[in-house]
Amino acid sequence: QALKPYHGIVIWRAFVYTYNPEDRAKQAYDIFKPLDGKFDGNALVQVKYGPLDFQPEAPFSPLFGAMEKTPVMMELDIGQGYLGMDVSLAYLAPLWREILMSDTYAPGGRAGSTVAKIIDGSVYGYKMTGIAGVSNVNNDCDWTGNIFGQANWYAFGRLAWNYNLTSKKIADEWIRMTFSGDTSIIDPVEKIMMASRENVVNYRDPLGLNMLGGWSIYHGPWVNNSVHADWNSPYYHRADSIGVGFNRTRTGSDAVDQYFKPLSDEFNSLKTCPEKYLLWFHHVPWNYTLKSGRTLWNSLCYHYYKGVDGVAEMQRVWNSLEGKINNEVFKAEQALLKIQYENAVKWRDGCVLYFQTFSKMPIPAGLPAPEHNLEYYEKHNPR
Repeated sequence: QALKPYHGIVIWRAFVYTYNPEDRAKQAYDIFKPLDGKFDGNALVQVKYGPLDFQPEAPFSPLFGAMEKTPVMMELDIGQGYLGMDVSLAYLAPLWREILMSDTYAPGGRAGSTVAKIIDGSVYGYKMTGIAGVSNVNNDCDWTGNIFGQANWYAFGRLAWNYNLTSKKIADEWIRMTFSGDTSIIDPVEKIMMASRENVVNYRDPLGLNMLGGWSIYHGPWVNNSVHADWNSPYYHRADSIGVGFNRTRTGSDAVDQYFKPLSDEFNSLKTCPEKYLLWFHHVPWNYTLKSGRTLWNSLCYHYYKGVDGVAEMQRVWNSLEGKINNEVFKAEQALLKIQYENAVKWRDGCVLYFQTFSKMPIPAGLPAPEHNLEYYEKHNPR
């Protein structure tokens, strides 16, 4: 009201830290949905893209579509807070596009009401629209600590104005402006970028696992050092002798019903829930058979190992560019990819050994055994 005479607006962040012993993922919706229609006309609510902070793989926040009378804008993390920060190469346009193109089925199950169409005002006729990004600009020579962090800045800007652009198109534009117009350089760099985020998901948070980090500098599924349960990893992965994953179905926290039908029904069923969100919505037995024909335990292991192999492939492709691009840039990224590989191995080996203490199952044949024991990885935290 104080700003209105000056044509000012208020952007109110919907990020919630209040402790909830049931399910922190439900909090933003539970708090803000009842406030729909109570905000003044010059206010927007800024919502993180997922229900829990900035996870590498997550369903969209159910607040997109739920706030019919209140303009809702999206908040993205350009700085890769949960994807290795400036050390890791993680091109985020595929993640952001995945969220933007997700169908909310609002209002009342109408197909085509994507998250993008919610936040651009198409669905509910918002008079104000917006999108925000958490910055990663610093005083490094390349601004972002890792030259590929610039690609995320660029992707944010491009998608903010045209969310119909593909991740590949945006990557191609950025590579041409940053490195070269030569396809012998564009193609390998694009290959690295397009695979990079999925690699991080595989070696950190496969199959819908999330929040495998602590409340301070500590990371890993074993972190349990806060007096607040929901600041500890076990609160989110719920691993036990039966299985792993957070039951957010109608027999659990019922977070699924914060979404519109038929999406809520899809998430609620173990058979129809997308496997990339499987452990986000379900506590799944270790011996449950996935679409691949593998048990959950074996599939989890294969994802972790695939992630590390993916980083090794990024190193191989990047090394093939030596002499073709600026040597200082080449050496800097080569060094960062080496650190990312080392971190990926720590994530893989630590997570597999930790979850093995619950599953009591062997690492599948053909996959190399971790070099150290679990205690080592608990002391040598990955980034």
